[in-house]
Amino acid sequence: MTPSLIPREPMVQGLLGGILVALGYLLGRVLELIWQAADLPRMRGRLALVGNIVFAALVAGFSIWTLTFSFEWQNELRAKMGMELADAKHLAQILLAGTGTFALFFLIGALVAALFRWVRDRFYRFMPPRRANVLGVVTVALLLFVVTRDGIFDRVVTGLDESFEAAQMLFDIAPDLPESPDQAGSEASLIDWAAMGQPGRDFVLDGPDADAISAFTGKPALDPIRVYVGRANGESPQERAELALAELIRLRAFDREVLIVTSPTGTGWMDPGSHDPVEYMHNGDIATVSAQYSYLQSPLALVLETRTGLNQATALLDVVHSYWRTLPKDRRPRFYVHGLSLGAWSSMYATNLFRLADDPIDGAFWTGPPFPSRFWQQAQNAREPSSPWVLPIIGDGSFVRFASHFSDASQAIADWGEMRIVFLQYSSDPIVFYDPSSLWRAPPWMNEPPAEDVSKHLVFIPVVTQFQLALDMALSFGTPPGHGHAYFAQDYISPWVEVTAPADWNATDTKRLKAHCDIGYQLGCQNR
Repeated sequence: MTPSLIPREPMVQGLLGGILVALGYLLGRVLELIWQAADLPRMRGRLALVGNIVFAALVAGFSIWTLTFSFEWQNELRAKMGMELADAKHLAQILLAGTGTFALFFLIGALVAALFRWVRDRFYRFMPPRRANVLGVVTVALLLFVVTRDGIFDRVVTGLDESFEAAQMLFDIAPDLPESPDQAGSEASLIDWAAMGQPGRDFVLDGPDADAISAFTGKPALDPIRVYVGRANGESPQERAELALAELIRLRAFDREVLIVTSPTGTGWMDPGSHDPVEYMHNGDIATVSAQYSYLQSPLALVLETRTGLNQATALLDVVHSYWRTLPKDRRPRFYVHGLSLGAWSSMYATNLFRLADDPIDGAFWTGPPFPSRFWQQAQNAREPSSPWVLPIIGDGSFVRFASHFSDASQAIADWGEMRIVFLQYSSDPIVFYDPSSLWRAPPWMNEPPAEDVSKHLVFIPVVTQFQLALDMALSFGTPPGHGHAYFAQDYISPWVEVTAPADWNATDTKRLKAHCDIGYQLGCQNR
């Protein structure tokens, strides 16, 4: 019932409570079995009755206390995120959901126990009881693993993948292809429009054109180049990467001032709140390329298709960077990499040491980096001890800087060096700040004063905090823009300025562009 990073609705709170009660019950039963197996003494009679009454009273009292204050805790977090406050505690809904969830898991446990007893009874016929008990446990564990991992699990994954592929509207109801031969997916393009998928088609069609950019800047502008290769456009990551390069060459993308290689989210979505502003600030003299690797939502893709995203990002960056290196240094575009969420993770993986040291790229901008990202972890752990975990300071700030909704990465001891890297992360984003070790110890950020949009009532509880943060990850996309995992245009703009250093750009231009861009993080900027 204690708050975590993301506000919880009553039904979700009940589900979380039911799961944790079921887990607590399971751990209690396991400890009881171990105690009995060790033939240790047990309380009996009046002493046991008094002990049960005392413990039951403590549990009931603590439960009433948490139920009473949970309403205040959740509303405090909602207020910090600018959300509408809850008007009632909904205790009945919470208790019903929690009880139902516990009952479901209890039933599953009873069925597993019954299966164990049935298997053990079969073994009793031809082996001693102790051996039958051990082999019964092993047999049931292996059976459950095989059934869930190679049966139910695989079928669920396959079903999800196929359902999301169908939802991409790949072939049958694709809109008309672009009329201009200078757009990916047109008749002159090397990329099949129908196979590109909805996220790619949205990315190609919805960005600002030269007229929209010129109307904002007051200067002649170019139509930005956007290249997107859908998962169905090629059989392998390498094939899709080479197709992307061929299209870039066809569109003369390497004649532009700026080239960005970006990795999409798990579904293939490209955040317009990120890509629209950078095209405005460079007057359209920019090319962006991406390749899709999955149809699943990012949390599912992170767990179920871990290597797919890494392989696609590596193949695309290898192919494009290798060609870029062959061009004269004074005639090729400045080279940047970018990614949001799972795209940030795969982009970081692809941006290895050789690309940072041998004919290096010009910079990187990674948003909402998932907690397993190795490069992000290295940067976090290199922070100055006096700086907060959620917004660390790295050295003198000439190479790596961090931004958030209350810091734009413009402040540092030293000026930028030849390469610029910026991480944008919200302090309430559990995709970034989930910590697997929170099962037994508090994450580093919980040992510091809470950030602006983090509850002051957040406390570490072994096991419980792990489940709270895991649930937060599933809820992190539903927060208002600027919190959780909902990144939006206004917070992208200043970091893009820091990373790409647009010519003749000043603080007034940044302010104007923020006003021009829509406050909805999924809506990008006013392009038409």
